[in-house]
Amino acid sequence: MKSNKSIYLIFFIFLLTYVVAQENQWNNKKCAVALTYDDGLNVHLDNVVPALDSLGFKGTFYIPANSAVLTERLGEWRAISKNGHELGNHTLFHPCYGRRPGREWVNPDYDLNDYSITKIVDEIRLANTLLKAIDGKSERTFAYTCGDISAGDSVFVDLILNDFTGARSVTGRNENFKTVNLFDIGSYMIMNNPGEELIKMVKKAQEENALIVFLFHGVGGEHNINVSLSAHKELLKYLKENEKDIWIAPLNEISKFVINSRKQQSCK
Repeated sequence: MKSNKSIYLIFFIFLLTYVVAQENQWNNKKCAVALTYDDGLNVHLDNVVPALDSLGFKGTFYIPANSAVLTERLGEWRAISKNGHELGNHTLFHPCYGRRPGREWVNPDYDLNDYSITKIVDEIRLANTLLKAIDGKSERTFAYTCGDISAGDSVFVDLILNDFTGARSVTGRNENFKTVNLFDIGSYMIMNNPGEELIKMVKKAQEENALIVFLFHGVGGEHNINVSLSAHKELLKYLKENEKDIWIAPLNEISKFVINSRKQQSCK
């Protein structure tokens, strides 16, 4: 009888430890949410940043260096970085494979079909230099333009591993703390999704103890991939109301947390 009690006690302790570990993976929260915004738009400064700041949230803004809004409103981008938002690398010229369906908009001069692997890596690193000149920071994440990970027929991912803390893809999936590949972080591209649907996506991440990354472009306009201001507001409201269970942070901060946690585990 005593041996059975001991077995039950051991099992209970193991189960409790597992549950606590699952809930405490994401900075002692049940899940993590990264709010990311692409292409350096006016609406990011005008609509998104005020909304995030009003709730104490910080986002990640992936800005191509040739963005006109970066040039015209440089001081504002510098200011939001000082206030805790991440300026993420989105290359110099946002090159993509232009000979794929739906890619007619790609400038032929910036078609990855005609890039060498040296050219894309140089472009990415030069964009890092520019961003550091703006925000003074040496650590940030990268977002693959159009989700493309190669130039010509050569994959460049391994060549930028030391340049970033992580990289966001465009594959829609939640990420598990233990198995997430920090240079292939999934994300959900949001286009005309209602607020209710965005909230359901977060609830699923909570159930799975997962990381969910939202990929926004236009927020209230300025881009054909757009979400309404009301839907975006509904999402932020839910996140604020459930902040005790949800870690909302820039992707760079989340990536560094995973890196440091793995280092600590490897030392045990």
